[in-house]
Formats: sequence, structure tokens, C-alpha cells
Amino acid sequence: MSGKLWGIGLGPGDPELVTVKAARVIGAADVIAFHSARHGRSISRGIAAPYMREGQLEEHLVYPVTTETTDHPGGYQGAIDEFYEHAAATLAAHLEAGRTVALLAAGDPLFYSSYMHMHRRLADRFEAEIVPGITSVSAASAALGTPLVEGEQVLTVLPGTLPADELTRRLAGADAAVVMKLGRTYPGVRQALSDSGRLDDAYYVERASTGRQRVLRAADVNDADVPYFAITVVPGPEPTTEIPLDPAAGGRTTTEIPLDPAAGGRTTTASSRLPAGGLAAAGVPGEVTVVGLGPGAAEWTTPEVTRALAEATDLVGYTTYVDRVPVRPGLRRHASDNKVESERAAMALDLAARGGRVVVVSSGDPGVFAMAAAVIEESADPQWRDVPVRVLPGMTAASAVASRAGAPLGHDFAMLSLSDRLKPWEVVARRIAAVAAADMALAVYNPASSQRTWQVAAMRDLLLEHRKPDTPVVLGRDVGGPSESVRVTTLADLDPADVDMRTLLIIGASTTTAFDTPTGTRVYTSRRYTAH
Repeated sequence: MSGKLWGIGLGPGDPELVTVKAARVIGAADVIAFHSARHGRSISRGIAAPYMREGQLEEHLVYPVTTETTDHPGGYQGAIDEFYEHAAATLAAHLEAGRTVALLAAGDPLFYSSYMHMHRRLADRFEAEIVPGITSVSAASAALGTPLVEGEQVLTVLPGTLPADELTRRLAGADAAVVMKLGRTYPGVRQALSDSGRLDDAYYVERASTGRQRVLRAADVNDADVPYFAITVVPGPEPTTEIPLDPAAGGRTTTEIPLDPAAGGRTTTASSRLPAGGLAAAGVPGEVTVVGLGPGAAEWTTPEVTRALAEATDLVGYTTYVDRVPVRPGLRRHASDNKVESERAAMALDLAARGGRVVVVSSGDPGVFAMAAAVIEESADPQWRDVPVRVLPGMTAASAVASRAGAPLGHDFAMLSLSDRLKPWEVVARRIAAVAAADMALAVYNPASSQRTWQVAAMRDLLLEHRKPDTPVVLGRDVGGPSESVRVTTLADLDPADVDMRTLLIIGASTTTAFDTPTGTRVYTSRRYTAH
């Protein structure tokens, strides 16, 4: 029996605007499918993350192009059509196997959405049902806080990709209008608004309903700062209430901060009258501090990090790490899924730009496979250049596990993440082989997960091409936590079944020695090295 295809409307961005039905279907589906550009960050998956469960299969459908430029023989349209055919075949394989597939769509699945391309290719062969979602048009209207249309007025929805003269013609005759798909089209959209005489009545809403929401007059927008997920709105009725403009426009700011769904899915709304420049201009200094809490034990959190946490107004991070910080009055907690690092970094920078003293928490050291890189990378965006960012180090998981075993990292060593979520396995394999050939000890992070189980065996086999079978291997699980376990085995006896995401592996070099004592096995890598 074939599976069922669900087109899931997720709404405009705030996870609390996901419908009850959409949340239920997401949680029950066998397969979660979602689109993204080649950068790999999926807004839809980020919205749906609070409603997903462990063990679900995920299909990441990555667009080959997002602009008109491509080397494909069929041009842009040929590349996109080929992509949709391959994506449909991927989903069809799941449906033919009897799996339920939830294909995520920001906004509504049939409103300028990629879902419709899959629906056309699959709905004639498989059962399909669509769960409608709140559109970005509704979210943008709500952000303005003023009626979009009333009485007999007609709303015109236009894509910004239309030629400027066609946009001008349609805007000139519209009672009310919204222009979508902005991004690089914004200069032409602004010109059309001006030529149609609608620029003074138009407003710009960016990332409506999210923690990065901005509301400006359309005439005040910097063309270089416009993302694709922005809308220009021309309300039909003349606004009779104050438009909540972003502080950069001299108005009032209202920021929605999504909290951890585990805390009840509440949202904190902060509203205040501010001068241009936000809270920082009002004399409240804002900054982002990225900290490492250490691997698990509270005593491994440094005094420097403890002071930063005591001074913070906002705490941002993966739910598991946020939960390690004690609750206190005045500290707003913004927990999220562990796969939305870029979005989390942007939220932290936005909170700081508005005057918050924001601490982004990581386990271990924030610069080792953690949030420091994501925050620093996001801070390169010109809109965050005035936000101070500090990174406070923490004890690494590798150091903690090594200390429990003795000194297996006593000489040159490498750190490597076995996850292929952010880099291809081919790259991981090349790096394993290079470290093995260089005869260095190796600390392995993220070795396995519920959906990624074969890499440990693949790594072991690669290492055995260069290392002896009796090379010591240290397995440290939840070191510093309540279920800590540390044991020593050999490379030949390393069993992938003994390794999960909470395990860190240390694989020795040719100079690594393990020996038994009355209190357990000790491991060290000599600081003296004789070439072999």
C-alpha cells in the first residue's frame, strides 16, 4: 500500500503560528522533506523542528540554482525542471514503500511555494492532502497593525520579479497591494512604487512574525540589505494607528522572541519607544558573548563564563545546553533545536543590536564544533557590524575525556567531527586518512546518531590501513555528567554499537600506550617521538 503525501503549510516563520493539524502531521510522518538553497539552511525545517521527533527520515532537497545563472544546457528553467523531477522521484520512492511524507512549505503550500511543483508530479499517483498555512501576507499585515483591505477594496498580490513597467501599471490601479519575492528585485520594486505614486504609502516588512522582524517605510530601505523573505505592503485604508516602525526608522519596535516549545510554547513580546539606533542609542549597551559551559560538570564552567551568565539579559542556545544554566529572574531564555545554528546566531545578534546583553551557550569550548563559528560568521553581515561579539573559552570534551584516561593527547593530535551533515563524507574520509598517515592521535566528535550509524565502522577501517590493530582507543560517554562512563579498547575491537552522539572517541597514535593498574587502565601518548 502506498504512503500519503502531505503538503504542510508552516506559516510565515514563528513556530507558534504552525497550525495544530500541521504540528500533528509533522510529528506522525515517517519522512520529513524540505527545500533549501545550496547553503543548506532550511527555514522550513527550522520552523518545524519543535514538532519533529527522533527517528524520522529527512529528505533535504537542495536547489541547484537560485538565480538565472547556470551552466545547465537547458538554462535556469532546465536546471530547475530537472531538479523537480529528481526531487519528485526521491519522494515517490518513499511513497511507494508505504511511508508517509510531510513536505514542508513556509507560508501556504499553494501560495508561491515549491510544494506545488511536487504536487503536480505526484498527486496523480499517490494520495495527497494539503494543510493550509498562514501566508506571509497575513503576517506582514499583522506586523503593520493596520487593516490591509476593507469594504469593497481589492487586494492585488504581485511578484517582484515582474518587469518594472508592469509592476508600475498594476500598482497604479490597485486599491491595496503587496509585492513579494523581493531580495535583488527591490530596486525595481521601489522604482515601480515611485513611478506609480505609491511609494509614500508603502511599507516594507522583513521576516514577519520572527525574532528578526523589521518594519520600515519602503522609501527608507537600503537595497543591499533586502532578503528574499521580505514584502512590500500598500494598505488600502489610510492607517489610523501608528505603524510600529523599526527603531532605524525612528518609530516603535515590537519584537517577538520565540521561546523553547518545551516551556509551553510561550512568546515574550517586548515593546518600547526608542530613538533611531535602538536600545544601544538610548544608553543601554548590547553585546553577544559566546561561551563554553564545559563538557558537563558544573565545576568545569569557568568563573569568567559564570560572570557573563550572571550579567546576561538573554540566553540563547540549544535546549540541552540552555537547561544547564539555572533559571533566575530577569534572564530571558531562548532555546531551540540543535540544527538551526545560523538562525540562532542571527537572533542573538538581533537581540544585542536592540540592547540585550546576550550569552550564546555551547557545551565544551564554543570554538570547537560549536556556536562561536556560527555567530562570528553571521556577524560578518553588514547589519551586525556594530554589535560587539566576545568568545569565552571552555574546557573541551576532548580534554575532559583525555583526563579521565590519563594523557592520550600528550603529543600532536587532531580533532575531527565525524558528522557529514555540514560537509560531505568524502571530505571526512580524506581527513581521517591524512591524520592516520601523519601518525597523530585523533579526538573524534559527533561519531554517531540515531540516523547516522555506519561512519564509525568506516572510520575504523580507514584507520586500520595505517594503525596497528592493538592501537588504544578511549570511549568517553557523558563525561562530567550523571551517566559518565570511560573505557579503553583497541582499534580492532572498536564496536560501533558502543558509540552514540554523546560519546567522544580518542584513537591513539603509534606512540600511544595503554597499561593496567589496580584502579583501571591508563593511556598516554609519549612526548618523545621516534620516526618509524
